[in-house]
Amino acid sequence: MKKILIANRGEIALRVMKTAKKMGIGTVAVYSEADRNAPHVRYADEAVFLGNSVSSESYLAKDKIIHAALKTGADAIHPGYGFLSENATFAQMVSDNGITFIGPPTHAIKIMGDKLAAKEAVKKYDIPMVPGIETAITDISLAQEISKEIGFPILIKASAGGGGKGMRVVHESEELPGQMKRAISEATAAFGNGAVFIEKYIEAPRHIEIQILADTKGNIIHLFERECSIQRRHQKVVEEAPSVFITSEIRAAMGAAAVKVAKACNYVGAGTVEFLMDKDKNFYFLEMNTRLQVEHPVTELITQVDLVEQQLKIANNEVLQLGQNDVSIKGHALELRVYAEDPVDNFSPSIGTLKTYVCPVGIGIRVDDGFEEGMTIPIYYDPMLAKLITYGNTRSEAIQLMLEAIDAYKIKGVATTLPFGKFVFRHQAFTSGNFNTHFVANHYTPELLLAQYDKERHIAAAMGLKLFLEFKDKLKVPANEQSNWLLKRTIK
Repeated sequence: MKKILIANRGEIALRVMKTAKKMGIGTVAVYSEADRNAPHVRYADEAVFLGNSVSSESYLAKDKIIHAALKTGADAIHPGYGFLSENATFAQMVSDNGITFIGPPTHAIKIMGDKLAAKEAVKKYDIPMVPGIETAITDISLAQEISKEIGFPILIKASAGGGGKGMRVVHESEELPGQMKRAISEATAAFGNGAVFIEKYIEAPRHIEIQILADTKGNIIHLFERECSIQRRHQKVVEEAPSVFITSEIRAAMGAAAVKVAKACNYVGAGTVEFLMDKDKNFYFLEMNTRLQVEHPVTELITQVDLVEQQLKIANNEVLQLGQNDVSIKGHALELRVYAEDPVDNFSPSIGTLKTYVCPVGIGIRVDDGFEEGMTIPIYYDPMLAKLITYGNTRSEAIQLMLEAIDAYKIKGVATTLPFGKFVFRHQAFTSGNFNTHFVANHYTPELLLAQYDKERHIAAAMGLKLFLEFKDKLKVPANEQSNWLLKRTIK
């Protein structure tokens, strides 16, 4: 493998390129009109323009991407995450054109891309699963009968997708028809497939996932868990590794289950097996993500394993050099997804220009991003600006470093989730480890975030006054101008 094309943009494109260059592999970027001057375009050895800013004419344009790979002589294509990363048709097209797809085989993507097919595949491995039906349905009357058998509350889920789309929690029978129609409509719009299935709703669950690596020779290992329970609208915002909630015995059992899931679909490459865990620490198979996860850096920090490097080696048909006993957990890592969203306004997208953009630096601080000062946030793509990651010897150390890094991260021009991150990392529920996927619903309101702002302003004003009183004689500010001088600097 001498040259790879990264069929993605932003921070993940840069992330893959950095490891490729470290390994002496050439890189090809692709870009849309909106990303013409983006950092990932400049960083690559070569860059190919795909088309208009909308995804369908650029990052989702399969033929254009493959043509770019053939044109530049790329040996392989890395899909990153999102866009075409879990598209079986694209993976097959790549292979059919004699190019290596840096990801799992097409059959694995197909099986794990359909939640019901995934459940069927892992059934023979005796992996715990949430009670529910094993077929997709669209008939509301049939859904009523099934729900009575399972017992409320139940969860309606789209068979063909994820990310919270086509998902509805139903607490009572009377709610079912309306929620079923909404779920089917949303699933159809998002995935082109309105089929849904029903399973028992696990109340107050934790979302815990296991990272796995599998080579072409049948060797499979897991690299422990990531806790991903802090979410908004069923999408992750904060991740950490390891989880503070599970024991070493449960960790081993979940790891073994994740390896079995990989075996069930003859998996190859880096993948993630997701589980739900109830308050009694029973875990249930949820799904498998057949790609590199957004939150992979926390695993890299606690294991000191470069997951992208492993992906490239596996795609190059190399034998996995790591055995299960070769990996261990050292320290603790946290990740905050820095979205261009306003947490005071229900996390609505915030579009604008980055008038100020200064990243924190220091030992134990990592920022994976694809933006720089002066850039405009495109409206066409996911609003994530960056991933802010901290690492410490202990969880408390990582949390404290994260709070300091958030304060040092200077972004002006758009609203971001940085203040929300500070709210989470300060909250007693998070610091104690006593939280679940309902953290936002149970603990967060915009008013509480605004109260945090007010408290910080009062503290800043008090500190400013204290410093002024200590040094006013040295400042040489006339007595009649001292109050205005203090007011201006306190506001600043």
